Amino acid sequence: MQKIDVFSLFVAMTLNLSIMAVALPYFMGRVNRAARYAQTGVVLQTAGWICLFSSSTFERGGWADHLLSTLAMGCVSSGMVFNAMAFQIWCGRKVSVRAPIAIAVLMTVGYSIGFSDYPFRVGWANALLALQIATVVVELCRPPQVAVGRWRWLLAICLTIQMIVLACRAVLGAFYTAEFPNFFGPYLVNQVFALSSNSMMVMSVVAILLAHRDEAARELERLAMLDGLTGALNRRAWLLQSGIDLASSVRYRQPIGLLMLDLDYFKQINDTHGHAVGDHALQLFVTGLRAVSRAGDVFCRYGGEEFCVLLKCADFASVMAYDQRMRQWLAEHSPQELGFKLSYSAGIAMRVHEGDTIDTMLQRADVALYEAKSQGRGCTLASSMRLSA
Repeated sequence: MQKIDVFSLFVAMTLNLSIMAVALPYFMGRVNRAARYAQTGVVLQTAGWICLFSSSTFERGGWADHLLSTLAMGCVSSGMVFNAMAFQIWCGRKVSVRAPIAIAVLMTVGYSIGFSDYPFRVGWANALLALQIATVVVELCRPPQVAVGRWRWLLAICLTIQMIVLACRAVLGAFYTAEFPNFFGPYLVNQVFALSSNSMMVMSVVAILLAHRDEAARELERLAMLDGLTGALNRRAWLLQSGIDLASSVRYRQPIGLLMLDLDYFKQINDTHGHAVGDHALQLFVTGLRAVSRAGDVFCRYGGEEFCVLLKCADFASVMAYDQRMRQWLAEHSPQELGFKLSYSAGIAMRVHEGDTIDTMLQRADVALYEAKSQGRGCTLASSMRLSA
């Protein structure tokens, strides 16, 4: 172990971090908030190590050493804050990093104030960095809100190893200073820290790339379920979810209704006002569906200007109430947004027996919709078979 060159290991780690800081944006490509946080975290930690090495080139204990060392601590701890934010988003949670931020500020300020006392500053910095990492590990171990891969356990293991080594350095630096008088010296704890930091840094970057890949896969899956123009579910995704909800309504003997809606004179809107206005009309219609829907109501753009809504635990009166809310919402908002009143025709189909499927309900709703359009549009009719089982 005495032959291990600690300084060279730290130099290699800093070079590797620098390369990763430059390469991550290239490998990740177009990224969202979580990936940007992760990239910022790597950049800050790289800057911290560069500042730490730069401080060793000046007089020990001088103002330049003091300034650069403090900046190093601030950058490293701030980098961990940004990484913590990225990990929380990748786990499907809201960003909440009060504890890591408080520790970062406390550690940096305390380090600067007590810089002249070597045992204090070594014990203080390493102990608080270990505590900061502990808060991140706890968050990683909490059950995620979305399906994630094994990257979080890889990160948790890497960070736990770093936390343990930092805690040991804190104890040695504060209470056994004679055995640990220099950060870059060939001491056992420095050698272990240098080796573990190099290997854990590589594994952490791998975990970050895996987390980003998982998120990209989830986003592709989400986009595959949505209509590109309106953001509503597409027909395929709606049929899958509706089948599940219908089976549940049969099992628990709950009423369920299906509403098929078709915008009136949509071709005329496109011809008169242009396709851009027609697209806006479709988007406004979906905004209205979102506004009047309850939790559990599932709607989609079924095709063209046609939409479908499945209303769980809804009897015929509830479906009619939904229809009235939607018509009122359009009457209030469409003249302001479009310059004309947007209306629709609709057909209702209720589940009438346990053998009903989404397809049979769609067929009955389509017949009722056709009758509504035949009677002059702008109205809602129900299938003749509308009594709930």
